Amino acid sequence: MGSGQVTSSSEPFDFRGRHVTVAGLGVSGVPAAKALHARGAIVTVVNDGDDARAREQAEELRALGVTVRLGDGATLPEGTELIVTAPGWQPDKPLFLAAGEAGVPVWGDVELAWRLRGPGAAPWLAVTGTNGKTTTVQMLASILTAAGLRTAAVGNIGVSLLDAVLGEQEYRDLDVLAVELSSYQLHWAPSLRAHSAVVLNLAPDHLDWHGSMEAYAADKGRVYAGNQVACVYNVADKRTEELVRGADVEEGCRAVGFTLGTPAPSQLGVVEGILVDRAFVEDRHKNAQELAEVTDVNPPAPHNIANALAAAALARAYGVPATAVRDGLRAFRPDAHRIAHVADIDGVAYIDDSKATNTHAAEASLASYEPIVWIAGGLAKGATFDELVARSAGRLRGAVLIGADRALIREALARHAPEVPVVDLDRTDTGAMLQAVSEAKRLAQPGDTVLLAPACASMDMFTNYNQRGDAFAAAVRELGAGA
Repeated sequence: MGSGQVTSSSEPFDFRGRHVTVAGLGVSGVPAAKALHARGAIVTVVNDGDDARAREQAEELRALGVTVRLGDGATLPEGTELIVTAPGWQPDKPLFLAAGEAGVPVWGDVELAWRLRGPGAAPWLAVTGTNGKTTTVQMLASILTAAGLRTAAVGNIGVSLLDAVLGEQEYRDLDVLAVELSSYQLHWAPSLRAHSAVVLNLAPDHLDWHGSMEAYAADKGRVYAGNQVACVYNVADKRTEELVRGADVEEGCRAVGFTLGTPAPSQLGVVEGILVDRAFVEDRHKNAQELAEVTDVNPPAPHNIANALAAAALARAYGVPATAVRDGLRAFRPDAHRIAHVADIDGVAYIDDSKATNTHAAEASLASYEPIVWIAGGLAKGATFDELVARSAGRLRGAVLIGADRALIREALARHAPEVPVVDLDRTDTGAMLQAVSEAKRLAQPGDTVLLAPACASMDMFTNYNQRGDAFAAAVRELGAGA
């Protein structure tokens, strides 16, 4: 590249001899440092922490000739020409403020992966949104596979994009990638240009990181920049359509909506229990293509049907036939703790949606059932619950509250659903979930659903939402054994 600054264009360039600072070790930082070092960059890794794991990773990198600075992620190393950051590092960190003053660009690992793709690399079908990303990406990968395409679900879903781009041959020989992207990743990916993309929905989340709802939405909207074929949006969420309207896309790229209602032209939707396409058909003003039945979606909860329509829209944008949509949805199996049916006991269904860690996800879960005995609570992360409770009050038979911030939900229930009986459990020990399920069983009547949809994070009582869901399922099975 010569001695000029690293630019934000997507053109390949020579890393040899360039001073690159990698911000953060961990899942993304180590492979980024290795990839840059292998391409001749002079790499310095900075990391806030200096624990045993960080020291182990640092030794691995130092053995390769990479400089690692532990316990100081704030100071910009002298001579830095580019920063490659872990996605979770906040934009207002002193390191990035110093980079801005010095005119040093900042990329995320997704941006680096995009820049390092080889000739003829697989195009990306990108998915973002507040909720439903992982399920939609997995559905999309299942549909693409059913069409006979070589694909993988990558990105924020577990397989890093750097590994997909630079790793095993199995990833480099793929036809197309189904890519999950978080708002953090998109913030640091200025030159990403997907084949087609979707923003599933927008609700307040990670506002402490982004600073405002407007900034959060803008980062989500980056996924539409430069789209080639389709910008897919949620008809029920006008903010996603507004992001499409504001996107700078390639000539000929189309806006394609998805809706749980009857679709208009250039939309996918539902007609009499059938998922239909009025976007990727000839004469879409008169014709529609049947894709699948609602019962092909597992589980057929409304928000999951919306996920299926979004996945179908991206697959159809890539040219997948209608039969592959049906076959892919039938083959898909959701991950654990996502509106998972655990058991039926005495005519009551027990549903584990521990993954509903924010109010938007919990509202979608609550909208799928009635009457409901709701198990909720945990770490609110600054969320408020009035709107959620007001919209869901008519579905509630009762509520059992757990966790550190349960009082916030209790107060919202008192304001908007005062007739709903509430059990407030003031305990965080390992037996708390069993008592919560026991109390829910006492409140429930035949035909009801006991729903774990916490609307909160889990770390006050559990390691993660998986452990919380496992505890719920174990408690249900214990109660069932004694029924």
